[in-house]
Amino acid sequence: MDTTTYETDEHEGGDDARAGAARAPGAARAVGATKIYGTGHTRVRALDEVTVELPRGHFTAIMGPSGAGKSTLMHCLAGLETLTSGQVFIGDAELGALSDRELTRLRRGRVGFVFQSFNLLPTLTALENITLTLTLAGRRAEPSWLEELVATVGLGDRLSHRPAELSGGQQQRVAVARALAGRPEIVFADEPTGNLDSRAGAEILGFLRRAVTELGQTVAMVTHDPVAAGYADTALFLADGRIVDRMDGPTSEKVLDRLKAFGE
Repeated sequence: MDTTTYETDEHEGGDDARAGAARAPGAARAVGATKIYGTGHTRVRALDEVTVELPRGHFTAIMGPSGAGKSTLMHCLAGLETLTSGQVFIGDAELGALSDRELTRLRRGRVGFVFQSFNLLPTLTALENITLTLTLAGRRAEPSWLEELVATVGLGDRLSHRPAELSGGQQQRVAVARALAGRPEIVFADEPTGNLDSRAGAEILGFLRRAVTELGQTVAMVTHDPVAAGYADTALFLADGRIVDRMDGPTSEKVLDRLKAFGE
C-alpha cells in the first residue's frame, strides 16, 4: 500500500482530494505541518509545510540526517507536540481541534508508543505493564487478543517477572506489547532498538513486522539505522524539515546508499 501525499492547493482537484481523505482517512496524516522553535537568531524551522499520510496496515520508517525533523514529525503526528501551523489527524480526528482532555483520551485509546527507553514501571509485573495503558483508560484487555499478543511477542513464561528480572530485549518486547494491547489505530516507535544489541534489536523489529503483517497493525518508526528501515514497507526521508524522498520496499543497502547521498 502506498503512502498518499495530500495536496493543500485550493485550485482544481483540491476539494476532491479532501473529500477522498474524508472518506478513507489514513491512520495518521499531516497537512502543511510547520513547527518552529525559538525566535530571532535562535529560530529553527523543524518542520516546513510537511504533507504526508501514513496508511493503515502499513509499516513506515522515517529517516534522515540528524536535525532533519524526524522525531519532531513523529511527536506532532502523535499529538505529543503542537504545530505552529498546519493540521494533524489521527483517523478523522484533527488534533488541533481537541481540548487537552480530549487529546489525552485520544492518545490513550487510539495511539500506542514505543520509545528508546523502555519506560516500564519497576514495581509492576510484565503483564501489569502490558495492560497499564488500558487500566489507566478504565478498559479491560480483551482476553483472546492479549493471549495472541503475548504468544506473538514470546513472553508467556515472563509475565510474572518484574522489569529488573528481564533482559533489555525482553523489556522492550513488554513495551511493544503494551503499545499494542489496546489495539490502537497506530503505533509510533522512536528509535525502538537504540538501547539494544543487534540480536535483541532484530527480535523487536521482527515483532513489529509481524504486528503489521499478521495482526493488521499500523506502525511508524523513526530510525537512523538502515537495517531497521529494511523491515518497513516504505521509508520516508527528511532533510531540513521537509520530506525529500521516499522508497517503497526498502532494503538496508538501498537505504544506506540514499542516506550517503544526503551526507548522513
